Amino acid sequence: MTRLPLQAVLFDMDGTLVDTERLWWEAVEQVAGRALTEADRPDVLGRPVEHTADWLATATGTPAAALARELHREFADRVRAGIAPRPGALGLLDALAREDVPTALVTASPRSVADTVLAALGVSRFAVSVTADDTARTKPAPDPYLAACRALGVDPAACVAVEDTETGVASAEAAGCAVLAVPSLAPIAPAPGRTVLSSLEGVTVTGLRSLLPHRLRVMTWNLWYGGTKVRDHRAKQLKVITETDVDVVGLQETYGTAAEELADALGWHVHRAGENLGIISRHPITAGLGDPDVGFYGAAGARVRVAEGTEVDVWTAHLDCAPYGPYEAAFDGLPAPALIAHEAVRLAQIEDALLRIGTAGPAVLTGDFNSPSHLDRPDVAWPVTTAAEAAGFADSYREAHPDPARDPGHTWSPVHTDHEDGGGRPEPQDRIDFVLHRGGLTVLDSRTVVAGTPRPWPDVADNDWPSDHAAVVTTFAVPDC
Repeated sequence: MTRLPLQAVLFDMDGTLVDTERLWWEAVEQVAGRALTEADRPDVLGRPVEHTADWLATATGTPAAALARELHREFADRVRAGIAPRPGALGLLDALAREDVPTALVTASPRSVADTVLAALGVSRFAVSVTADDTARTKPAPDPYLAACRALGVDPAACVAVEDTETGVASAEAAGCAVLAVPSLAPIAPAPGRTVLSSLEGVTVTGLRSLLPHRLRVMTWNLWYGGTKVRDHRAKQLKVITETDVDVVGLQETYGTAAEELADALGWHVHRAGENLGIISRHPITAGLGDPDVGFYGAAGARVRVAEGTEVDVWTAHLDCAPYGPYEAAFDGLPAPALIAHEAVRLAQIEDALLRIGTAGPAVLTGDFNSPSHLDRPDVAWPVTTAAEAAGFADSYREAHPDPARDPGHTWSPVHTDHEDGGGRPEPQDRIDFVLHRGGLTVLDSRTVVAGTPRPWPDVADNDWPSDHAAVVTTFAVPDC
């Protein structure tokens, strides 16, 4: 089991680090001129001053701006009179500092109040602070947590947010953080990706790390005749898999035993389907999916146990190579309707794969589709990737790199620079290998991989890269099921 590394811990202030929720409650009661009740909590706790002022203005008829000034004054007076750290808060901050885990203060309070609290806690305890004055929207919008992550240079999925109100929890979860909720005045229900404790006492850095989602790094790789066009291909394949630190590889063109040989050498699990497809995994494979006797073209899958109780279906697909749309577009000048019509065989193959995959649970679909993406070439509604998108699958590479002009992500071909007919025409370069996903997986990174600088065809025997395709490697965050 591999969890994401803990990149930062993001702390709410009021009621989480310091016992100010009661001070705020008292300040609102003073301004409202009455005792607050349970029904008032949604408009008081975890809300910026402006929200509570607008709420009071509706009830009292007093201008909101005047109420906001009064709320600021009443609360600041109480804060200056003395604040007490919440139990376990300072100990946890010190433990994070000892392990060099960055921390941020993320609050819906204004800068003036936050600076008063920071001075009491120690400004040096936090690498970054984000207040209601620093973003266009504050909690429950995700903006404050996203701003803190940008300032720290970290991924929200690799961060734990510590909160005490439902409003703050909503903000952190919308930003993509794991959440530790420590309710101060109002209860918070547990939920996927959210842990609820009664106190920060006893919380450790190890415990925070355990709240993060699992990492699943998936590669798709067409081995090109099993790799046999390149000398010492099996050792070179193993080197690529080891150096990319992938967890699961969807293989195409295995040509018999490549999947088993790679898995045996790595000490991994394997599912082989037909003579051309295979899935190898460092995590246990609990079931084979699809037709075990699939032909040269088609799709097969395996259920991978990422952690106890958490499984992901990973599929590999190899679709027919002819007719090849980029050739017909570049060399024959076919218009979009003809190009789309010529995708009928591949479309039927992907539709069959999608039917077999079904709609339940998280899934990853890898493969050599032998077809461009409609996300890269909007002049043609390439139907294979369009069908996958309609079935709920997102393109991980395009999520990570949304601009196809800046990041084309070509996978065909690192060795074919000129067309094989010998006429000297440049080989169309395109993105035809994909890692698609659905079902709650979060893309952390996606990239194409080619080892070294391959010499072009036919002088490929000594290449470090034993394929005619680039591989695609995507890192996902996988929540506990």
